[in-house]
Amino acid sequence: MPAHIQRLCVYCGSATGHDAVYAESARALGQDIARRGMSLVNGGGHVGLMGVVADAALAAGAEVTGVIPSALMDSEVGHARLTKLHVVKDMHERKALMAELADGFVALPGGIGTLEELFEVMTWLQLGYHRKPVGLLNTLGFYDDLVRLLDKQRDAGFLKPAHHALLMIETDISKLLDRMVAFEMPEGVSVFSRKAASTLGP
Repeated sequence: MPAHIQRLCVYCGSATGHDAVYAESARALGQDIARRGMSLVNGGGHVGLMGVVADAALAAGAEVTGVIPSALMDSEVGHARLTKLHVVKDMHERKALMAELADGFVALPGGIGTLEELFEVMTWLQLGYHRKPVGLLNTLGFYDDLVRLLDKQRDAGFLKPAHHALLMIETDISKLLDRMVAFEMPEGVSVFSRKAASTLGP
């Protein structure tokens, strides 16, 4: 069955980047999440693209749930206006709760932490720990080099073509969300048996 995305987790930078288009794209994503009747799950901070997408979603009427470690409440400035803000012990607990709460995942431009979050949920997807769609919004070609690396991993035999195809990559927000909503996990793709227990839900 196609994915039912009620809550979308967005991974993105705690900076806005040097080009205003990054923030404009994050704002448009927050608005589109609300327009589709979804809610947002994010890292709980008020800074960077994290704050931009949250503010846009809230302003458009969507619920926003943030998850932030106590040690980052000051440096990432915990967002005071979220629908709900979970303050957790550490980054491991943060990522686990965000993944548990969400029905799908989108990565916007960001730094090392954004890449780590993206590849963790992608790894869990290929292993069969969850069946939730994962998307990459390639604003201004930000992830072009990463896409080439993934292609190289596939072509060199380190990434199975079926796993390579699981990551949905688009430059257009609506196209990306449309693909994610229509996503169905192909049978026989995950590394583990379908009998393997899922820690993140169906």
